[in-house]
Amino acid sequence: MISKEAILEIVTPLLEKENLFLVDVSVGADNKIIVTVDGDKGVSIDSCVSISRGIENSLDRDREDFELEVTSAGLGQPLKIPRQYIKNIGQELDVVLKTGEKIKGVLNSADNTGFVLGVSKKVNIPGSKKKQEVVEPIQLTYQQVKSAKVVLKFK
Repeated sequence: MISKEAILEIVTPLLEKENLFLVDVSVGADNKIIVTVDGDKGVSIDSCVSISRGIENSLDRDREDFELEVTSAGLGQPLKIPRQYIKNIGQELDVVLKTGEKIKGVLNSADNTGFVLGVSKKVNIPGSKKKQEVVEPIQLTYQQVKSAKVVLKFK
């Protein structure tokens, strides 16, 4: 069976060459290899093809058969690694916490330990009849998050 570590060793220099980063690698029991990549400026089909060919050329089908899929992290897919959060600063996110609570807000900042969402709330302002909208920052760690997705907007 082909190991995940072997794929990581092969794919790392290929990603650097394409200026991309790894989101996930999975190797199934039937040697189905799925490599998910992303980039700060997106991922082209040509980059996926180049990475796929690089992996195929490094593995020997005569010794061990495999199925290979190289894909980009798709729109609407949950964010999985801190670098994806960093890439999406300024975007609106739908976040579901492990507690089940749902939060929607703009991703203000992110680092390797967590991120800050700016969540809009309407609050009563003393002396005003209308509620005013304020943005409250909420600090979250990645361990608190069950899933986070970028909100797709069509203009």
